[in-house]
Amino acid sequence: MSKYIAETLITESEIKAMVERLGAQLNHDYAGKQVVIIGVLRGSVVFMSDLIRQLDFPVEIDFISVSSYQGTKSTGVVKIVKDTDHDVTGKHVILVEDIVDTGLTLNYLRELFTDRGPASLRVCSAFDKPDCRQVAVAVEYVGQAIPNAFVVGYGLDYQQRYRNLPYLAVLGDDGKEGQDE
Repeated sequence: MSKYIAETLITESEIKAMVERLGAQLNHDYAGKQVVIIGVLRGSVVFMSDLIRQLDFPVEIDFISVSSYQGTKSTGVVKIVKDTDHDVTGKHVILVEDIVDTGLTLNYLRELFTDRGPASLRVCSAFDKPDCRQVAVAVEYVGQAIPNAFVVGYGLDYQQRYRNLPYLAVLGDDGKEGQDE
């Protein structure tokens, strides 16, 4: 796979340190609270798995799957593919995202979960592309801000490939063209 990678942005060891830092912040803020952590599928799975192992308090986990991308472009329309199974009324909800860029998906999810009556609602995202925002949206816990480039690895994909890379990388054009190999 490495022949398709143009540049490594964040190494595996830097990601590990990032996850430990975020886990410590969440441990401080949520000690003694009833928490539901909701991963936004599919990209958040790797990050969420690492993150919950850092937590010192009991958590319920759930997932939601939404779609707003086709290839490398956002369609601007968010639709629910799979909804959560848990009732979040009166509970502290942490939405776990792999990356926030346009803010459209996250804005939609914030409205959706706010209407469900949680005690609190916060977002924890591994990566953030603030230069890509189309709507202002709060992200309370950010692993690392990154430049506006198409990235893969650590759960992020291009057409369902590259999620298994243990680092975050910029995908070269030959990686996009090499889908038929």
